[in-house]
This record gives sequence, C-alpha cells and structure tokens, in this order.
Amino acid sequence: MAIIFLTIIASCGNKDTKGGDSAESKSDVNTQISFSGSSTLAPVISKISTTFIEKYETWDKVDPSLPAENITIYVSSGGSGAGVKAVLDNVANFGMLARGIKDSEKEKVKDLKAFTLGLDALTISVNPENPFIKLKGGNITKDEIIKIFSGEYKKWSDLDKSLPNEDIVVVTRDLSGGAHEVFQKNVMKDVNVRQDAIQAPTMGALVAKIIENKNAIGYASFGITNQNKGKLIPLKVDNIEPSEENILNKSYYISRPLIIMKSGELTKTEKIFVDLLKSEEGKKVIKDMGFIPVSE
Repeated sequence: MAIIFLTIIASCGNKDTKGGDSAESKSDVNTQISFSGSSTLAPVISKISTTFIEKYETWDKVDPSLPAENITIYVSSGGSGAGVKAVLDNVANFGMLARGIKDSEKEKVKDLKAFTLGLDALTISVNPENPFIKLKGGNITKDEIIKIFSGEYKKWSDLDKSLPNEDIVVVTRDLSGGAHEVFQKNVMKDVNVRQDAIQAPTMGALVAKIIENKNAIGYASFGITNQNKGKLIPLKVDNIEPSEENILNKSYYISRPLIIMKSGELTKTEKIFVDLLKSEEGKKVIKDMGFIPVSE
C-alpha cells in the first residue's frame, strides 16, 4: 500500500477563508486548489506554491477582481495512479503524474485537460562504493538490467567473477506506481521483477535505500538523483548516459513526462497558478530541482 503524505500550503494572513469554494467547486473561482498524485512531482508543486503564497497571501493581490481571501493550495502524494483516481473521484482539482496518461484513463476523465511541465528519467543507479562502477566503466546493458531485476542474477559476481560474491539488493517503487509502470514497459517488458525486491513507497525512499546500502541498485528519478549528486551513481545504459541532452533527444529511452491533469475547464484561479507553473519562473524551479522543464 502506498504511503500518502499531505502538504497543506496556505497563507497565514488573517483574512477570513469562510465562503471560499471547496476543492470540488465548479464555480469560476476557487480560492483553494488541490493537487494529488506523483511523489516525484509533489515537491515541485509544493515549492512553487510556497513561493506564490509568500508573495501574494490573498487572491485579490494577484488580481483585484478576485476575492480578498487566503490562497490555499493542498498537495498530497500517493503515486500517479492515485492522482488519476483523485480526479475521477472529484476529490482533487488536479492529478499529478510522472508517466503518460493511459488511453483507458483518457476515456474515463470527462473533458480532460493535461499539461506537461517537464521531463524526468529513470536512472539505473548504485551506491558510490559499488565496484561495478569502475569495472564496467559505469555502463550496464539492458540485458543485464533485466537479469538483475528479474532475479536471474542474484549476486554481483554473477555479472562478473571479479565482483564480490554478495547479494544484489534490488529496490523498486511500489509495483502499482507510475515509476514502475514506466520501468516495466520500457525495460522489463513481459519479464516480472523479482518478488523479494524492496518496494519503496516514494522515489525519495528508493534513493535513500541505495544511499544506505553498497549492494543496492534501483531505478532512481533523474531529478532526485541530481538532488543527491555524489551520494549515488547513475549508470550508462548500453553506453548512453542519462544526461539532459540524451533524455531530450530520446537516445536515453527510460524517460517519462511530468504531467498535471484535470477534468473540465480551468477556473480563473487555477489558470493563474497553471500559468505560473508553465512560466519561466516555474521552469526555473523545475530545473533547480533537477528535472528538465519543457514548453508545450
């Protein structure tokens, strides 16, 4: 079961928020906006939200035609699938996804609106103390990845006899999450991940497992890997480095979009915030947090 945490970002001004529209409101203006879904994208939305609220505090300071009520933005993390479900169940204004939107989901979400904010990739990363880095020049093949994650290779010495005869510790996201769907589709195909793999509840937790265990290997987010430079080492895959250039030109193939989605037209307040996410200011935060901003 995915662990869900909730970040509530609200103005601490003393304006009365009673009478503000709820997250489910269909009116033209909602003073509270909610996001639910991807644990990869949640910190980005939270960071931009915090800066936005600290700058304006109330909506009338953003636009005089808006109510003089506190800006409140809720950000909850539970995985990409949870983001889609939150929109379908009408419990959040926006779903956050770190994967593409499935055709089946597009059919279910009425009047779908989707915005791609950036690109991420899944880097095959190991602990800096892992001798595989020097032996293989930081390169792993797709076939080796499949054999490691399926459990065919159980010890590092299975890759090369000169490596330690120690157990390989495989770390994944929860198998129902968006990150694992991307990994399964792009790498594993019809081969299942070993049943004893450690399933991390968030991408941050996955990275922490690699940092703390010299025998661990996992598919770590490009953005979070950038936030932890030196603490884990992303490997080349078939001699292709997971760099910004290679992710953009798609030569590094284990990539994924960072998307927000909703059902129906944006309210005036929602449009203001979405425009901020897509602005140069928003792109800078996305880049500063290690991801690759894009223009739709």
